Amino acid sequence: MATKYDVVVVGAGNAGISAAVKAVCEGKKTLLIDQHNLPGGCASSFRRGRFEFDPSVHEICDFGPDDNKGHVRRMMERNGIDVDWITVPDCYRCISKYSDGSPMDISMPTGREAFIDKMEEYVPGTREKMNTLFDLFEEVRAAVEYMNDGTPNDSKYMQEHFPNTLKTCGYPALTVLKKAIKLPDKAIDILSVYWCYLGVPLDEINFLHFGNMIDMYITRRAVIPHHTSHEISMTFMNRFYELGGEAWFNCRAEEFLFDGDHICGVKTSLGTVECKQVLANINPDIIYAKMMPKELVPEREKKLSAARNHNYSARMFVCYFALNKTAEELGIKDYTVFFPGTSDTRKEFESFKHIDTNDFTILLCYNTLIPDFSPEGTCVCSFTSMYGPDDWNKVKPEDYYKLKDKIAKKCLKTMKEKYGVDIEPYIEEVEIATPMTFARYLGTPEGSTYGYDLGGWDAMLARMMMIPEEFPIKGLRHIGAASFRGDGYSSTWINGDMCAAMACSELKEGGNK
Repeated sequence: MATKYDVVVVGAGNAGISAAVKAVCEGKKTLLIDQHNLPGGCASSFRRGRFEFDPSVHEICDFGPDDNKGHVRRMMERNGIDVDWITVPDCYRCISKYSDGSPMDISMPTGREAFIDKMEEYVPGTREKMNTLFDLFEEVRAAVEYMNDGTPNDSKYMQEHFPNTLKTCGYPALTVLKKAIKLPDKAIDILSVYWCYLGVPLDEINFLHFGNMIDMYITRRAVIPHHTSHEISMTFMNRFYELGGEAWFNCRAEEFLFDGDHICGVKTSLGTVECKQVLANINPDIIYAKMMPKELVPEREKKLSAARNHNYSARMFVCYFALNKTAEELGIKDYTVFFPGTSDTRKEFESFKHIDTNDFTILLCYNTLIPDFSPEGTCVCSFTSMYGPDDWNKVKPEDYYKLKDKIAKKCLKTMKEKYGVDIEPYIEEVEIATPMTFARYLGTPEGSTYGYDLGGWDAMLARMMMIPEEFPIKGLRHIGAASFRGDGYSSTWINGDMCAAMACSELKEGGNK
């Protein structure tokens, strides 16, 4: 006889562990399953030699200090999640070219006033416009937090309290910055540096999504975990176990079972379980194609699946380097340095389509913030780039390793030429992850880690205003990167928490007794 649960969470990535903790906090009998032997998905760690590497986290926004707590921090405190966080003191350094071709080497601080002061230094005459922009950012943030509370969104309330958000949210970020705020091009170039965290260029990404992210990074500051993102995942898991949750690892979900049109269980590689609600950290395309009866897939979902695109530029390539010298000895002073080929986000996006035209990379050096991140006398760096799928899908197996090495050497050359630091002689350990690595490890289509493209008609605001329509299959909610908030550590934690709250509310109302 199958084991019975109130809630089954499939996939122990960020959204899954957040959802599982929320469900047990609500007193629901909860099972968490994952095909891997460890929780976390990308939020984990791995070792090479004497070094430990974080596979994915750059920095986490929407956490916030004591006097300006973000949604993520409030969610974690509410659910009893206590992580040893390190605050990132500055936004970023960017070494590139402005969109007019002139050289760019900027360092931007956190905090509204400090950021505006620095912008005025780089682009004189922008102070008043930047203050107007940050006032709009504050309203956008309040609007997003209103939509994040898990209750149905009231359009009249939105119109009354967030009028400027509604006026601007339907437009691309570039249109708002250029035509509504009337910022000079160089100021837009500086603001656009974070665009790659969404994977959609400014002439396409919805202003609400972009503005909310920018505001969180600048005004609430980013954080990183002291002991890699595996610390975060294990903190969630320890809390889950403490509250009585049950987890099965090395367990694959094979099929979702239905009683009529309502989900009633999950067939797994370790046996069948009965349940009332399923929260699936799985791309919905995979769910509909492989894990449920075709006749139960709503026609609207079939059309959406055909219409939606997986974020084109979100196929990650990451080089992890462990160096036998300290960051100070090497002359590395910055935690995050962006090296885009250009500040024109459309041109940069187009360059991602081909391996040979892509000059984009982000350098991280963890030891600049956490001196004990690696053994004494050493440091750890990573380089991240992003690609479209076309060229990678054409790579022949016999050329795969040569291509990895070629791109890794290009990253090292970029750092040497643009940053003035040559780390190649001091490499002790190296690991390289390609889009194929992420596809295999995460089960995402072509290694696309950001879920669906959140530009245009499928923007975050439209999806959040129609949350009930996001989940038409009774008792089943997809909660990961392809859900309504999109990808990123913060977004997927919130997705999981909100969807678990909805599932628990439905159970309280008598759903699938």
